[in-house]
Amino acid sequence: MGSPNNKPRAFTSHTHHGLCTRTHQIAALALIIVTFFLTRLLDQSFSSCASQASVAQLPGSRTVLRVNGGGSLSWPERGYGSQLSLKIYVYEEDEIDGLKSLLYGRDGSIPTEVCVTGQWGTQVKIHRLLLKSRFRTRRKEEADLFFVPTYIKCVRMKGGLNDKEIDQMYVKVLSQMPYFRLSGGRNHIFVFPSGAGPHLFKSWATYLNRSIILTPEGDRTDKKDTSAFNTWKDIIIPGNVADEMTTNGATLVQPLPLSKRKFLANFLGRAQRKLGRLQLIELAKQYPDKLESPELQFSGPDKLGRIEYFHHLRNAKFCFAPRGESSWTLRFYESFFVECVPVILSDQVELPFQNVIDYTQVSIKWPSSRIGPQLLEYLESIPDKVIEEMISRGREVRCWWVYASESEPCSAMRGIMWELQRKVRKFHQSTETFWLHNGSIINRNLEQFSNWKPPMPLP
Repeated sequence: MGSPNNKPRAFTSHTHHGLCTRTHQIAALALIIVTFFLTRLLDQSFSSCASQASVAQLPGSRTVLRVNGGGSLSWPERGYGSQLSLKIYVYEEDEIDGLKSLLYGRDGSIPTEVCVTGQWGTQVKIHRLLLKSRFRTRRKEEADLFFVPTYIKCVRMKGGLNDKEIDQMYVKVLSQMPYFRLSGGRNHIFVFPSGAGPHLFKSWATYLNRSIILTPEGDRTDKKDTSAFNTWKDIIIPGNVADEMTTNGATLVQPLPLSKRKFLANFLGRAQRKLGRLQLIELAKQYPDKLESPELQFSGPDKLGRIEYFHHLRNAKFCFAPRGESSWTLRFYESFFVECVPVILSDQVELPFQNVIDYTQVSIKWPSSRIGPQLLEYLESIPDKVIEEMISRGREVRCWWVYASESEPCSAMRGIMWELQRKVRKFHQSTETFWLHNGSIINRNLEQFSNWKPPMPLP
């Protein structure tokens, strides 16, 4: 312990093998610098290759879509997965008492073909496409998600059910679904295809506040205290453009060359006592050679036909899409099929597939509070070449508004499937479900899930 041999030793035992001279230090520093720049160079090279493989370069060297080598949309792997892989159970109309009423009305008199046309036809089309989907499963126990088919907007419009009956029927149907109770509705999908959104079901906030809502409407604050759309769980879907305009090949109305279009812009719609629409109508009176806004008749002997409507729409370079009864408007989607650049005048609007589509490349969004001559002056200042580039990019996007099978490389249904996949959870629970050490699910009465009998208290 106190031995003189236990002296502390300095950490210099290797110095006798050679000195670290200034030359060595300079060489080491040079090696570090060279390595750094080589690494940066390789990183940039690989990054450039990856970028070229995953992003489509369109006219004007601006990117609109993430696409893969095969030309189909490339969804971000984070949160979505590398490929579509999900199982959806579609409830049969005879499976649950009351479901037929939500499809065809109280006496079953409303035909499906009436409901599949018009801007609310998505409720029928999505149902039909899921019935044929390769992702459909007929076994509830293996399903990731559950689709509840209803054509409630059409049924209500045609007088098949009134608001009170709709409310009662939804509650009746939901109380017969054990899997809805099991998850608190989190893995159940509902389509509400109009500006009213889930508000068609008056008690939606009580029963569907956890469910996945497919709707074109992202805001309803002008009619209700709060919007029914929830960014985290719900999915914005495209509106239903007439099949005659979206079919591959010859469409109902062909676009016009820019040089043959009579107007700078147009607004085709009813005023609906909405400020923005009224302002556009007045603006058209001040500048009739630039802005077309005819007084349209949608009923009666002078009703505007579908062909005439699209003939008007295609006759301008820009198509105004102002807010109406709600924030979304079908005109936004229709404008792509006559190759008219949409100008959004709806501040609260939500658009579909925002994770993969850059809307600044194919449309313009202008503050609804600044509708006036300045807007027309701005649009006039845009060169035709730039407009053509936006139209060209719009051609790349518009197939995502078409309700075709998810097997198509580009379709609204494929986009919806990718968004649904992001909602899939491995585990579901609610305030009314419990589980034991062996993984069995029970309710508050300690009854096994397999023994739950309808009607059940709803979560």
